[in-house]
Amino acid sequence: MKLPLLFTPNEEFKAVKQITSILDKYGFDIERHVADLPTAFIAKFDHHMNLLKEPYTIGLICEYDALAQLGHGCGHQLQTPSIIGAAIATIKAYSDLNFITKVIGTPAEETTSGKLPMQKAGVFKDLDLALMMQGSDRTTADTKSLAINKVDFEFTGAPSHAAVSPKLGRSALDGVMMLFNGIEYLRKHVTSDVRMHGIITNGGQAVNIVLEFASAQFSFRAEKRSNLNQLLKRMKRVAEGAAHATETEVTIKTVKQLESKVNVQTLNDVLLKNNEVLLKNAELAGASRISPPREKTGSTDFNLVTHHVPGACLRTAFVPLHTPNHTKAWVDSGKLAEAHAAIQVASKALSYTIADFLTQPTLRHQINSEFKQAYQEL
Repeated sequence: MKLPLLFTPNEEFKAVKQITSILDKYGFDIERHVADLPTAFIAKFDHHMNLLKEPYTIGLICEYDALAQLGHGCGHQLQTPSIIGAAIATIKAYSDLNFITKVIGTPAEETTSGKLPMQKAGVFKDLDLALMMQGSDRTTADTKSLAINKVDFEFTGAPSHAAVSPKLGRSALDGVMMLFNGIEYLRKHVTSDVRMHGIITNGGQAVNIVLEFASAQFSFRAEKRSNLNQLLKRMKRVAEGAAHATETEVTIKTVKQLESKVNVQTLNDVLLKNNEVLLKNAELAGASRISPPREKTGSTDFNLVTHHVPGACLRTAFVPLHTPNHTKAWVDSGKLAEAHAAIQVASKALSYTIADFLTQPTLRHQINSEFKQAYQEL
């Protein structure tokens, strides 16, 4: 059964209208159609009080799309009001400080990744700090996130009647099936951080035809880009071997590429809690289930931002522990009181963290030093 497409990437017009209308009321200047994306925006509030001193620019990253056939199974409906709340709290509470606040609306996180063209357009380069919120089963901040390449494989063979003249055909589907087998064999010879998962995107429509065309899509992930690039070279040889063995041809296309996270642990500690320096922002905000970073993580286009500026994402508990995301359980939990509480917790914790960054020179220096070191070690 084919599920209906409920949400279309880069068409989040209703969400953007609501978000920008609120920010406009609070005095933010709205730039629309950023990076030629119809639903990307930058809402800017300038607290440039001291004209002799360059202001710090704070970026609050805002996502508002949903999963195409499920809905809000990743918590973006919590992220948006959390970011708006943090932005408004910041400009109202710290109006005597010298800084610029930017709410950066990034569409299509679940699909085409609006942050990709926005990165190419230089949207994140002028930031001094970038923060984001994500719903979660616990309150934490990830120390790592996987680099990913999403790859299409298109096999072309020779069509024929599967019963009358099969010897004249060369099945593109055979090439796809052999690709899957080859990748399964490859699993035994990769590092433990590697993830490989795929689907057949076109496997034919009739059983009595030797298929001329068949296709698959895989995601390949690893903690470091260097490791992932080595894996991609091996994957290419597997695909070419499958084509050679089945006398078909294969075309390999990278449809999406995201990097691993540049981690700044001090920034994570400020978001959560660090008793040594008495910074307990998530705790002060009333967060529940404050936990160590997850051992296993996925991928996110927020990593693109962290390659330009120190950044961290506060994951805030609102679903029962160990509830997997991208499921109906997340959609249902997003309508409960716990979800509303998570919004308030994240708004407070993010605004507290911005205040710490703006008012503590030693902390700023430490965050920037760690960022430079972590970037060099990629």
